[in-house]
Amino acid sequence: MTLPKIIQGGMGVAISDWRLARAVALQGQLGVVSGTGIAIVMTARLQEGDPQGAMRRALAAFPFQDAAQRVLDRYFVEGGIPRGKPYRRPPMWSMKPSRELEELTVIANFVEVFLAKEGHHNPIGINLLEKVQMPTMASLYGAMLAGVDFVLMGAGIPLQIGGILDKLANHEPTQYRLDVLNATEEHYLHFDPRALFPEVSGTLKRPMFLPIISSFVLAQALLKRTSGRIDGFVVELPIAGGHNAPPRGQLQLNARGEPIYTEKDAVDLEKLAKLGLPFWVGGGYGNPEKLVEALAHGAAGIQVGTAFAYCDESGMAAEIKQRVIQKVLDGTIDVLTSATASPTGFPFKVVQLEGTLSDASVYEARERVCDIGYLRHLYEQDGKIGFRCPAEPVDHYVKKGGDLEDTVGRVCLCNALGSTTGYIHHRPDGTPEPAIVTSGDDLINIVQFLSEGATHYSAADVIAKLLSKISVVSDVPEPSARL
Repeated sequence: MTLPKIIQGGMGVAISDWRLARAVALQGQLGVVSGTGIAIVMTARLQEGDPQGAMRRALAAFPFQDAAQRVLDRYFVEGGIPRGKPYRRPPMWSMKPSRELEELTVIANFVEVFLAKEGHHNPIGINLLEKVQMPTMASLYGAMLAGVDFVLMGAGIPLQIGGILDKLANHEPTQYRLDVLNATEEHYLHFDPRALFPEVSGTLKRPMFLPIISSFVLAQALLKRTSGRIDGFVVELPIAGGHNAPPRGQLQLNARGEPIYTEKDAVDLEKLAKLGLPFWVGGGYGNPEKLVEALAHGAAGIQVGTAFAYCDESGMAAEIKQRVIQKVLDGTIDVLTSATASPTGFPFKVVQLEGTLSDASVYEARERVCDIGYLRHLYEQDGKIGFRCPAEPVDHYVKKGGDLEDTVGRVCLCNALGSTTGYIHHRPDGTPEPAIVTSGDDLINIVQFLSEGATHYSAADVIAKLLSKISVVSDVPEPSARL
């Protein structure tokens, strides 16, 4: 397999949707879908009436049609639900998830990867978050049923994924060790493909696994402790969008309340290259000069997210996309690295945009609710497992033993990021869930992809620009790889 020079970042929720991933793959680079929250998105698309028929086309290709029909029966609405009506939401994850939820998660990931791969033979990847553990096994299995080629995973230390991929390739039962606060013993979530789909047969392709890391030390630790094969790395620097790794050492904040990163957080790319596996560099590398630089340091290429988030094919709502692009053109755009926004506790990049949850008045007006629950923390108390989220109603969180100070400034990313795609959940009284926008610190640099007088650009424009100086390093050898 030829290594891509460019990996399109896997941005959730559904910013990196199947259309974007397919557009990138058609240009010969690695298109990546986000599997985070994709079951919520697929059910919303079906309830919107699936106007172009893509969801139903992919569901018709799912190998186990009884399960696909159950999803259609439950969520598809001919002509779409009335504007402002709440979506019917899937069940929340628990230690013993329902068959309905596992089937739905498998199918949603299959659908997204199937559509991204439709009509070509170029590789497609899927991005998942270690911090969102419960849907992971079902998500991976669904993606593998659709023939996914790469799995990328960050926001934590994904030690278990390699071994899980090995098991799922043979449709074998597997388990995921869960992170549980105050646990007195280890807790596992179990997944058995044959229990869900007894008619499975043969084997599945085992995708390449690329953990997303922030340091050489983490790469070493993963290689020593992983449960299965690692095929390369994506190293993300702290100016990347979305979740960032916390700074190494004692946390210090600047005057804006942003974490301060130092030389301790720099990554030695030459040392990383000596591990003998291909790697891609993300975070501030979204320009042709940085691609040249990365290749010169032994990288296979770069990962780029922000540039693709605002291209024509991305899943971001068109109205939000255009407002951000205009602020970039006006020179008024601002990205804050929030130390408090994400319930995960990780730093999270937030574009300052009026009418979204970066706006204090919008944040204060939103009634706290936790009805999706992907970012809930598991905790053990009196021998029982519970769930809590710092973004849920404050009194609920405190009653569950959480610290009051942990709730300050927290954002319900589950709902907000869904709204950023235009699939806006409405409360029973008609109140819409507000959006939040995340991008890397180099957001201002998307102007390089705009031709004179233009206010939009395509994924092909991004790739052409990024590759425009590649001949400068044509003599740089490919790093060794097990691909």
